[in-house]
Amino acid sequence: MEYWDLYDKHFQKLGRTHLRGVKMPQGTYHLVVHVCIFNQKGEMLIQQRQAFKEGWPNLWDVTMGGSALKGETSQQAAMREVKEELGLDIDLTNCRPSLTNHFEQGFDDIYLIHQEVDLSKLQLQYEEVQDVKWASQQEILELMREGQFIPYYESLINLFFEMRHSVGMIRESI
Repeated sequence: MEYWDLYDKHFQKLGRTHLRGVKMPQGTYHLVVHVCIFNQKGEMLIQQRQAFKEGWPNLWDVTMGGSALKGETSQQAAMREVKEELGLDIDLTNCRPSLTNHFEQGFDDIYLIHQEVDLSKLQLQYEEVQDVKWASQQEILELMREGQFIPYYESLINLFFEMRHSVGMIRESI
């Protein structure tokens, strides 16, 4: 069973939790995190969701996405999810998200990272991820148009690629 902290519309914790899968009370929100890892070529590491995964089976997605669990900070949730889904350690301890997107049921903290990753060394979580690859902006947009990528707004994907050059970009190397 997975529990989330509940937030108000101002992104303040309410001191209450919510069980995943149960309808959220009106006026409450939860925290989601996404991580987009870029290499030196300007490609994004993308993952293909498992065929049996509920919600967007077999579709490609950004590097990682998931919900923060009860008691986790945004950074802790992002680090945990990347470790769980890809077997990759990243350190976001002193980092803020590159941007926060508001959606109907919550807040989505998005981290943009520059990191060279050897795909052959990743340990994919069987329950979540069936494949990974590097993809250019154009390749991702084409996958979206073909219905093979989660249908984000194209402008959001374009923004991720544009922001990868920003001053606040997190840069690490393995």
